[in-house]
Amino acid sequence: MSVDTQTPSPAPAADPGFSGDQRATTVGGAVREYADKIRGGDMGALPAVLGLIVLLIVFSAIQPDTFPSPRNIANLTVQAGAICVLAMGLVPVLLLGDIDLSAGVSGGTASAVTALALANHGQSWPVAVVVGVLTGAVIGLLIGIMVAKVGIPAFVVTLAFFLGLQGVNLKLIGSGASIPVRNETILNISNSNMNVVLGWVVAIVAIVLYGLLALRKHQVQVKRGLQHGPLALVLARIVGLALLVVAFTAILSVDRAPAVGVVLAGVPWVVPLVVVLLIVLTFIFSKTSYGRHVYAVGGNKEAGRRAGINVDAIRVSVFAIASSMAAISGIITASRLNGVSPDAGAGNTLLYAVGAAVIGGTSLFGGRGKVRDAVIGGFVIATIDNGLGLLGQEAYVKFIVTGVVLLIAASVDALSRRRRTVTGT
Repeated sequence: MSVDTQTPSPAPAADPGFSGDQRATTVGGAVREYADKIRGGDMGALPAVLGLIVLLIVFSAIQPDTFPSPRNIANLTVQAGAICVLAMGLVPVLLLGDIDLSAGVSGGTASAVTALALANHGQSWPVAVVVGVLTGAVIGLLIGIMVAKVGIPAFVVTLAFFLGLQGVNLKLIGSGASIPVRNETILNISNSNMNVVLGWVVAIVAIVLYGLLALRKHQVQVKRGLQHGPLALVLARIVGLALLVVAFTAILSVDRAPAVGVVLAGVPWVVPLVVVLLIVLTFIFSKTSYGRHVYAVGGNKEAGRRAGINVDAIRVSVFAIASSMAAISGIITASRLNGVSPDAGAGNTLLYAVGAAVIGGTSLFGGRGKVRDAVIGGFVIATIDNGLGLLGQEAYVKFIVTGVVLLIAASVDALSRRRRTVTGT
């Protein structure tokens, strides 16, 4: 009787879980990976981008002579500026699953302090702006301390500040009065444009820097054997951004003055201001340990605490950032309106900003979202307001449409979260 001494063939090695890394290095693999993310409920800013494209197409088709005109595009950009800045500040608060109902009036108080420093105390614009932003930061610190240290729910604390700061604004400015802003530099933020040549130089420099950084990042990832997308996709993103920036700059470089003999051309100064703030905040929340801690706490506070993260400090800091950004937003609004009134930052200011962040893709449940989402959402809000205004629609129509869009965005967020729970992503 013979014995079979043949050595059994080894079992196939278990998949270590990096098969996705391999397929992501090809264009087809990257596309499939992105499709898998969407099916898993991680839609990001895709709904907002598609919605913005649809709005632009619809309004351009209905009002071809006015909506896509260079003059209206410039006006739309200025309209979106303050909303985008305030919404960017709210993103880190929303990442923690909190809310700041006082952000709008915080910006109003900060802009009032800035205007008083300019008009009544003869301060230079840099000093006045710093004082205004510090005012916002102090308000945010107080809110954060009450939320994180005292343990009062953010909704209650910020609602109290929303009411109280309106009283502060009324005391600072006076009933029925306003503080005029006459400083040329402040007024230029929303009412003046960059030189056309300077605008093109800035656009080209921005494209080149983005391209170099993107290629450098890809090179480092390849060299270190890290997960990386295909080079063709990196180049496509660079080209896509370049085309967008060039088209935007070209449109705004056209003379859009309504009267003959008057030249009105160039990119509004509010645009580079928003872009700089976007770059700074994006770096902070995507490239620093602080940013990673914010996302970790937003995903699971208790897990973050057990990992050694100072959760209370993180919560205090995001409210300080929100109110500081609200101060800048308030100054932009004061620049556009040439002054500050007692109701500055009240009304729909906060609602539009929160709507912008949520419409852009920031989750109300915390842990998901990017600063750039707020900019996309801000343009969606401004486009709705601008387009319906050109159509001669009354205010109630704007409110209804904006509310419906926000409800749709919140529904997408809730459904996406449910889908992620089901798929375990």
